[in-house]
Amino acid sequence: MSTTSIKEVARHAGVSLGTVSNVLNHPDLVAADTRRRVLDAIAELGYVRNESARQLRAGRSRHIAIVVLDVANPFFTDVVRGAEDAVEDSGVAVMVCNSADNAGREQRHLDILEEQRIRGVLITPVDDSRGSRLEKFIQRGTPVVLVDRNSGRHNRCSVAVDDVLGGRLAGRHLVGTGHRHIAFVGGPLTIPQVADRHSGVAAAVADHDGVTLTVLPTPNLTVAAGRAAAGELADLAPASRPTAAFCANDLLALGVLQEMTKRGLRVPDDIAIVGYDDIEFAAAAAVPLSSVRQPREQLGRTAAQLLLEEIEAGDKHEHRHVVFQPELVVRASSEVAPKPRRAKDP
Repeated sequence: MSTTSIKEVARHAGVSLGTVSNVLNHPDLVAADTRRRVLDAIAELGYVRNESARQLRAGRSRHIAIVVLDVANPFFTDVVRGAEDAVEDSGVAVMVCNSADNAGREQRHLDILEEQRIRGVLITPVDDSRGSRLEKFIQRGTPVVLVDRNSGRHNRCSVAVDDVLGGRLAGRHLVGTGHRHIAFVGGPLTIPQVADRHSGVAAAVADHDGVTLTVLPTPNLTVAAGRAAAGELADLAPASRPTAAFCANDLLALGVLQEMTKRGLRVPDDIAIVGYDDIEFAAAAAVPLSSVRQPREQLGRTAAQLLLEEIEAGDKHEHRHVVFQPELVVRASSEVAPKPRRAKDP
């Protein structure tokens, strides 16, 4: 495929290369008639300037990146939408990278982004340890904002939700509706958000005598993992089966709901379910899911705004750690208090 060069545009318009460059970059410096002649030549020849080359020569890109843990999770779709809204009028574009919760893949993304002289990075990191690739990225002067993750470090901004409180809200709700045996479905607990949500529900359960918590770890936060965990619950003897499940995200909760319905267990009569994130599909489920709502788009919007501020201010930027409060949204999946169990109940 042939590409029209700037030299061809200059020759076609009968002007110098410098004049074409000024039309593209400083049009106010060029007389109106000359500018029109150059623009007509650009249109006739189909010239498209090589913006990547221009940015590399200038040593700076017009892109920021957002690196998410799971691009298939609607939670991150909404976060990205919020980030794009925030940069819409800034002349900056957003690149989306999926780490798939894999540290090696995350590192490869960061390597490529650095080679591309990316302006800044929004990231929910897999690896945020000292000495990690992300830490070196920051040390080399590229602004980074953590998304959906507390930082606590002086050299980066972060935007997160109080997930411990979110777990407490779910736990208090389930205890308050009469449940005395609750399951926590989620994992791995090495993911900080999952660990915090577990800590919150465990604390809520510990506040009440006679209430127990069973932990069902999952390998990931997907619908399939939720179905597998629900199968374990459903196989328990009725007398020892938890009457409620708090899931670390809505995808798990949807999987639990699907499997319980398939097994003939009623939601919420036989088992109540509460998810986390309040994605759009939660309210649209066959049994609308109760969920701990995160301000998903606001997370992305705020993180992008902090990143743009740091790009603009440079060393004068003061790092901030923004923490939003979650909200419990109660729907049909957990509205009914449990009935006393009898041995013959399913």
